[in-house]
Amino acid sequence: MSIEPRATYRFQFHPGFTLDDAVALIDYLDALGISHLYSSPVLQAAHGSLHGYDVVNPQQVNVELGGEEARMRLSTALQARGMGLMLDIVPNHMAIGGADNPWWWDVLKFGAASRYAGYFDLEWGPPETRHKNEVLVPVLGDQYGRVLDHGDIQVDASGPEFLVRYFDNSYPADPRTIGPVLLQAAHDCGSEELEKLANAYADEWQRRARTERSAAALDARLRKLRAEDPAVHMAVCRVVDQLNHDREALDDFLTRQNYRLAYWRITSGELGYRRFFDINTLIGLRMEDEEVFVETHRLILDWLRSGQVDGLRIDHPDGLRDPKGYFERLRASAPDAWVVIEKILEAGERLPADWPVDGTTGYDFLNRANAVLVDPRGEDALLDFNRRFTGRDADYLELVRQKKLEVIGSLLGSDINWLVELFYQVCERHRNYRDTTRREVRTVLAEMAACLPVYRTYVRAAEGEVSQTDRDFTRAAAEMAKANRPEIDPRLFDFFCDMLLLKVSGELENELVMRFQQFTGPVMAKGVEDTVFYNYLPLISMNEVGGDPGHFGLSVEEFHQGNAAALQQAPRGLLASTTHDTKRSEDVRARINVLSEIPGEWTRAVERWSQILKRARRKFPIDPNDEYLLYQTLVGAWPIEEERLLRYMEKAVREAKLNTSWTIPNAEYEAAVVGFTRAALRSRTFRKEFLAFLERIQPAGWVNALAQGLVKLCAPGVPDIYQGAELWVYTLVDPDNRAPVDYGLRRRLLAELDRCTPEEIWARAPEGLPKMHVLRQALALRRRHPEWFGPGSDYRPLYPSQGDSMLAFRRGGAICVVPRLNLRAGNRKEMQLRLPPGRWRNVFTGDVLRGEISVSDLLSRFPVALLEKI
Repeated sequence: MSIEPRATYRFQFHPGFTLDDAVALIDYLDALGISHLYSSPVLQAAHGSLHGYDVVNPQQVNVELGGEEARMRLSTALQARGMGLMLDIVPNHMAIGGADNPWWWDVLKFGAASRYAGYFDLEWGPPETRHKNEVLVPVLGDQYGRVLDHGDIQVDASGPEFLVRYFDNSYPADPRTIGPVLLQAAHDCGSEELEKLANAYADEWQRRARTERSAAALDARLRKLRAEDPAVHMAVCRVVDQLNHDREALDDFLTRQNYRLAYWRITSGELGYRRFFDINTLIGLRMEDEEVFVETHRLILDWLRSGQVDGLRIDHPDGLRDPKGYFERLRASAPDAWVVIEKILEAGERLPADWPVDGTTGYDFLNRANAVLVDPRGEDALLDFNRRFTGRDADYLELVRQKKLEVIGSLLGSDINWLVELFYQVCERHRNYRDTTRREVRTVLAEMAACLPVYRTYVRAAEGEVSQTDRDFTRAAAEMAKANRPEIDPRLFDFFCDMLLLKVSGELENELVMRFQQFTGPVMAKGVEDTVFYNYLPLISMNEVGGDPGHFGLSVEEFHQGNAAALQQAPRGLLASTTHDTKRSEDVRARINVLSEIPGEWTRAVERWSQILKRARRKFPIDPNDEYLLYQTLVGAWPIEEERLLRYMEKAVREAKLNTSWTIPNAEYEAAVVGFTRAALRSRTFRKEFLAFLERIQPAGWVNALAQGLVKLCAPGVPDIYQGAELWVYTLVDPDNRAPVDYGLRRRLLAELDRCTPEEIWARAPEGLPKMHVLRQALALRRRHPEWFGPGSDYRPLYPSQGDSMLAFRRGGAICVVPRLNLRAGNRKEMQLRLPPGRWRNVFTGDVLRGEISVSDLLSRFPVALLEKI
């Protein structure tokens, strides 16, 4: 790493915001104090991709972002400013797409004989014998036979190779299946040359050759022959047309391909490849294979070695079969790279100490910084009101278990089916468990996954590695699972637990262990983040990636302990507050957190609003849970356009999977949600009352946002700024958080900062100017004194003379002071803070201080303080 990281700025690249657009903003980022541009994936993604995680070709730069030339311009511009680049990469999966992904296209064309068949996490011998040696492609809108009878699947011979088409989807035909078609055409037109070519296509050696070169040569010969001999061309067209109108012949042609086009709903129970979560179009890679690693990382490693890239953000490493092995291989290939990983750490979980990485992408910090701004004194009142208003009394941990089981049985049905078959085969090999049924095996697998309190464990079967942490989490899950399922012989749970801890091992047993570990991450993500978080709503600011809504708030002391640990364990880890994956932006959460301070006032307001809208509710019967989500969302995200809010509510109610879902949409209920939401926004009485309440809490929300922002800029680690978040950003879950950013406005406001006093900056809070001021001044201090904040620095908590409504800590010659729980803090005039010896300048106001100071006076001109020793 050539440039020590000070702060990153995340850009989301897509065809509407390219690498050249970033080049034009490098000077602006430098003026803010950013050291590293933090780029979303730039390798070739599926056409029109808005995020870049659907890579189809890892060996070229995305042409829709400007290609290699634009990447070089960006690299040159960064180096000219002395800035670095952190690149987001996706080792877990690729987008299967069509011909844009040459590796996947080759697999579809040649099947298990393809040289790339081993690149993908495919199973060529699934439990369902009818699917042997074929890839299930679940794209059809109805049952295969009905689609075929309707004429929606056709063979297309108009291009350079034979294709199978289903609307806009295209798939290659196995060369062997083309031979009989061409042979019939040869007999029709009497062409000996075409007959020779047909026999070449049908020859079994083509299968064994498993190279695209031979097939391409045949395609070229056929194309040339058709161009030179109109009779041949007409004969081929005629035979293909006959094939498309003969359902039996077409069915026979399709069944002899290396893939089977199938109804999209079949993925709930059958699928022969590992996906990214439940997304059928993203297929897992076997990154543990050396060749796959080399071929997918060729460009990335070249950029690292040449100094054009300084760091990597590793997407979803929990999906990899062997995360530690991957990190070791990556570190060996790029020993000086700055590497952070998208690892979600749950409560009580730490990053494995032996992983050669610099830290996480910062969700652990995000949830600490958010929770410390939540008033735990509001918990009981908010929980009680949530029960009364929604009519639900679910225990959080039990709700997590239930929703995990729900997604296992629906969205991840095909994934668990594979595990069931493996476990069943294992039981067959152990006489004490030979009489176990598949139902019992499924129950054990599902219950263990539902009870595991973390995303996954990291047992390495081949190396025989089992950490104490993995033992603790696995045993805890087994004990809970046994208690939940008394009808299952507890010895079966113990047997599986022993297997997961390598006390029972063997080739099949170890395979089950490694597969199960890849399964539990999607269970957690889909069951909790994408389901529970839309059902459990006492305070939705707590419902964040890696968050624990069941644990209400965080004490100041716990916050300090987390920061001190981060300094020791990951001083170069990222510190996030908003990302492209967060459920709500940092400023939305900051405002919602205020509700925890005034639960009585808040619940009375909701009761009034609900009463005002009772006629709308009768006309548009909405679930009380969704109604309560709407009110909290309005509080956090206002001002918000009607269409944005409607899109969010549609996504939220589908994610909740109660009254509607993505797989089985309930149009009637979704119409009710739309109708009620519109009625609320258009009700003058509701709007008046709502805006009065918002006016009451908005200043406290701004202070919360500044507090968490300054803490992020000073805490151990590298602060990450999401695009546009240097001003207030009131966005919701994607795609809402990927909206275009007005950089013209931001440039103008940055230029105006130097002409404003601290009081004038705070007076312009509605514009977001205070947030930009905090960012620029704090990063300027980090630029002047990097030794105070980087690895090897210190972290010392500071405490006021009384109360807990302030958070302060020292980093070398800098002191961060922020208020918390502002509406319940009362008068801070009595609160004193003793400064370390010497003179200290507040970088936000210019005030010089020393000795014992009043916190109220310190924050009188600007609501947060950063002191620099002078």
